[in-house]
Amino acid sequence: MPVKSNSRAIGLRDNQLSRLLLSWYDVHAREMPWRVGPHLRLAGVVPDPYRIWLSEIMLQQTTIASVRAYYLRFIERWPAIGDLADAEDGDVLAEWAGLGYYARARNLLKCARVVQGEMAGVFPDNYRALLDLPGIGPYTAAAVAAIAYDHPETVVDGNVERVMARYFAVLDTIDIAKPVLVEHARRLTPKRRAGDYAQAVMDLGATVCTPKSPSCGACPWQAGCRAYTQDLVAELPRRKTKTVKPTRYGVAYLAYRSDGTWLLERRADKGLLGGMLGWPGAAWGDDALELPPVAADWIDPEVEVKHTFTHFHLRLALRIGKVSQGIKPEIGTFLTPNQFQRSDLPTVMRKAYDIASSHAETHEM
Repeated sequence: MPVKSNSRAIGLRDNQLSRLLLSWYDVHAREMPWRVGPHLRLAGVVPDPYRIWLSEIMLQQTTIASVRAYYLRFIERWPAIGDLADAEDGDVLAEWAGLGYYARARNLLKCARVVQGEMAGVFPDNYRALLDLPGIGPYTAAAVAAIAYDHPETVVDGNVERVMARYFAVLDTIDIAKPVLVEHARRLTPKRRAGDYAQAVMDLGATVCTPKSPSCGACPWQAGCRAYTQDLVAELPRRKTKTVKPTRYGVAYLAYRSDGTWLLERRADKGLLGGMLGWPGAAWGDDALELPPVAADWIDPEVEVKHTFTHFHLRLALRIGKVSQGIKPEIGTFLTPNQFQRSDLPTVMRKAYDIASSHAETHEM
């Protein structure tokens, strides 16, 4: 059953709401390194689909504050999609280290190579073709089509969901209300300046209609907002009760030699932290399993690394050992300081390294 708008009840049509928001955006648009602002766009500057795509992949489940520095480093190193397509997998994964959700980096490379190899380095300009590319889901396809090509696609992230839930006073929990919220967002999306509008409604949610203490007095849609008039702003959107994350346990073995090398392994391409450098050890699970990769007098520093992933908490016990030069490991390779850097490691492995390297320095003194 189609969702009916309440905008006519206050004398505003959907296109009038869109124009109000675009006028607000023309003044209040956030500046971002990947964004072409409204005034530049009006002057004829066209967004680069490669930069829009790269930023959207990075921003999945990650904050703008966290992404900005990574994005700038990527663009400096690989300024065009052909440069990224030709990059070594290990180099890209190393630059991604610390950003999390590492499957995104692997799909980033796959997508870049398809676009470069099969599409002459040009991203398709429509939603359906974008959706066929590796690592691009409905949200990213809509975002690239709208922001890069100005097509009137419906772009709905968490900010947009919150704005729609409040403006239309959608009382169901987010998990149930998503189709209704998307329909509201779809109907308000204008055919003209669709890219600016997509960014405007996200900016509204990020800077005005915030999760806590929203600035309703600064909102261009305040007069028609049902949540505001019904004093429901603090209650919406309603969230599904969170499930308790399970805890997994593991042991990481950090072996070093007197020449300054450390024993690391490249994790399998598939799965959590796929393709990343890490410390050898058994699979994480309900129990911490011992699986030393080389014979050594392993020391337990009695310090535990704790880290939280999307679906579980991890508690990682450490074993630190100094290994003689002639001993060969069963798993992994000893790497020199020139072959890896701390920044090449994913966050959980970096936490373990900080503890182990400090221990090794103290032990050697």
